[in-house]
Amino acid sequence: MSNLALGYDVGRAAAAVCCRPLGEKELSAADSERIAAMFKALSDPVRLRLFSKIAAQPAREACVCDIQDVGVSQPTVSHHLRKLREAGLLESERRASWVYYRVTPGALSVLAGLLSQAA
Repeated sequence: MSNLALGYDVGRAAAAVCCRPLGEKELSAADSERIAAMFKALSDPVRLRLFSKIAAQPAREACVCDIQDVGVSQPTVSHHLRKLREAGLLESERRASWVYYRVTPGALSVLAGLLSQAA
């Protein structure tokens, strides 16, 4: 077999491995918009850290007073938490003078499911 033919066969094999579909079926337009918004929200390092701090709590819930030490001002933390809520990753609840944030039920499984299909 010539080197050219061998290279072609290797290239086809690599394309088959790297270009597998993400899952059994294609994402709908609505699902792809929703999931893209989640990934976009998590693409900011501060938002990713805030989300991680909340998700790492045993109840996947935390008071804003316990998570605001991410190296930015309190108004900036509030801005980032709002972006995470708008993306459907977090829910919030006011209790007395504090706001508690929790991971939206199912948000992690949506992201994990899509990522595990790509592996």
